[in-house]
Amino acid sequence: MLEVFEAPYNTWNSSRISFVVNSIDSALVARALIENSNLIKWSLLLKAFLGIVALICGNGYIVGINQIYDIGIDKVNKPYLPIAAGDLSVQSAWFLVIGFAMTGLLIVGSNFGPFITSLYSLGLFLGTIYSVPPFRMKRFPVAAFLIIAMVRGFLLNFGVYYATRAALGLPFQWSAPVAFITTFVTLFALVIAITKDLPDVEGDRKFQISTLATKLGVRNIAFLGSGLLLVNYVAAVLAAIYMPQQVFRRSLMIPAHIFLALCLIFQAWVLEQANYTKGSNLRVLSLHMESVLC
Repeated sequence: MLEVFEAPYNTWNSSRISFVVNSIDSALVARALIENSNLIKWSLLLKAFLGIVALICGNGYIVGINQIYDIGIDKVNKPYLPIAAGDLSVQSAWFLVIGFAMTGLLIVGSNFGPFITSLYSLGLFLGTIYSVPPFRMKRFPVAAFLIIAMVRGFLLNFGVYYATRAALGLPFQWSAPVAFITTFVTLFALVIAITKDLPDVEGDRKFQISTLATKLGVRNIAFLGSGLLLVNYVAAVLAAIYMPQQVFRRSLMIPAHIFLALCLIFQAWVLEQANYTKGSNLRVLSLHMESVLC
């Protein structure tokens, strides 16, 4: 459904945050199901499908509303997007985003109870004030990356895991693996929020959108984002070493994250050698996302 907002050849780049986070959501759901396999019923498949549709609708609303209010910027930074390219009218885009929001709220409200509905509504609200005037919190670097980290990091993962356990008839309960996954993706979302504007500096400056990249420079932000992601990988290795063996599979977790850390260091070096051109920024960001999915 999101293809209406994203050119097919740019789907990965434009939706990279959701792709990564939804993949990690799948890991959380799988964890809950594996721990309680005796409670799995075929009747839960429909509810799971509805949950996926609701997540897609929520993401469609947030992505769409941002593109509606970023037409001028996108004509400079991302002229291939359908609204900026003139392939989709603003009126049609409004029809779609309103439909996404209403459908998502209807599904969540009728299937997942008041608490999850509140979390879902909060996510839509934060996505709205991020893009829509007079709030337009994306103008303020700190507020922007806090919103992204909250929605894409903690809020989404906590909500999905809570809903999965509720569907299985279980109370919410933290565990070491779930705490690790949630912490990892929250810091990862911070990295995304910090580095997402690196390829868009030209358009952001033209339309006076203040971002960390325009304030501190592309090179500094690239180093900061790479450093934070490296901390994530190192923390994963340390967690595997110092936590009990039954919590994490050390034989997989340690070498995998060491390998990913080395890949990250190499790509940071490649970015430095490329002198932080626009193309290299896009490439290194994509490789950051891919490294988590390896």
